Amino acid sequence: MKALRNYIDKIKPNFQKGGKFEKLHSTFDAFETFLFVPNKVTTGGAHIRDAVDMKRTMALVVLAMVPALLFGVWNTGHQHFLALGEVKTFWPVFWYGFLQVFPIIVVSYVTGLGIEFAFAQVRGHEVNEGFLVTGMLIPLVVPVDVPLWMVAVATAFAVIIGKEVFGGTGMNILNPALTARAFLFFAYPAEMSGDKVWIAGLKNGVALDGFSGETILAQAAVGKTAFTNGLDKIYTTADMFFGTIPGSIGETSTLAILIGAAILIFTGIGSWKIMSSVFAGGLFMGLILNLFAINTYMEIPAWEHLMLGGFAFGAVFMATDPVTAAQTEKGKYIYGFLVGILAILVRVLNPAYPEGMMLAILLMNVFAPLIDHYVVEANIKRRLKRVKANVKEV
Repeated sequence: MKALRNYIDKIKPNFQKGGKFEKLHSTFDAFETFLFVPNKVTTGGAHIRDAVDMKRTMALVVLAMVPALLFGVWNTGHQHFLALGEVKTFWPVFWYGFLQVFPIIVVSYVTGLGIEFAFAQVRGHEVNEGFLVTGMLIPLVVPVDVPLWMVAVATAFAVIIGKEVFGGTGMNILNPALTARAFLFFAYPAEMSGDKVWIAGLKNGVALDGFSGETILAQAAVGKTAFTNGLDKIYTTADMFFGTIPGSIGETSTLAILIGAAILIFTGIGSWKIMSSVFAGGLFMGLILNLFAINTYMEIPAWEHLMLGGFAFGAVFMATDPVTAAQTEKGKYIYGFLVGILAILVRVLNPAYPEGMMLAILLMNVFAPLIDHYVVEANIKRRLKRVKANVKEV
């Protein structure tokens, strides 16, 4: 690494002001700070310097998503060979899943980073680090059979319309990855819903006769009382928890997602207050709906809702986005609780949309500043009352 550091220091003057490649300074800076901690120093005042800068923070979030990614790759292959009625060992299953998932990741990063670099060059700013996470989130929240050109279009929409028009990373009001998914869902609904988008190859008819790729939520939406896979095997609680069910690439395994949550909480990057309150809100609404249970969807046990669809993934990786979530400590509880409530409410009461986490988080992204405003105002009023009471006592 020392040799690489010396080489970078040697060519660095060419990319600084007055150098031959001055216009590429933003691009050079992005690669340098990705490889090494920035060597910039403060010039005045008291400051705390830490080796964990924004890029390292984003890298840790990506690391936390690796368990969900790896399981999603394996499950992609598992669901495919299950549809074929074939039994394969681990590596053929994983390799098939890798060949399906890897191109989606490449398209996401190439498209998003290309736009980020272009905007940075035009503005003369540093390249924002936020897309390191967004570029991984987008592939994990889409079906495996989504066309690659749609991934590129959705990624471009999320970066340009969802983030750059607001000023870049840290200025956006909506989660970029969910913005991309919402764009895909409303622009190309046939590619984001139905029975055949969740299992690789199913749209091409490569499956056993009568095989269905319905998700559990889709089965509940049409009133089924027993949730089964394409071979009429009833899904167990273990299947839901470990994730051997159809769904978006990174959203099926609650166990893998909880491992990621532990990493985020241990490193202090993810807010445990938001995560816990999202699960509490979902459980609360699920229990209320269980009390009425006028249809099959409302009969699903409240705790099972937390393992289905994108609920767990959204609670851990989406709702905790530090830019679009509530910032105040009390506001985080309110924000997360409302996300959980709305996710289950939309999921159960909207028959045309059997998954509600995306819409719940996007809606609460919009209301997060309002929540923080009222929390701050309440604190101000409480302190003013305390001051007035002290004055009267004096």
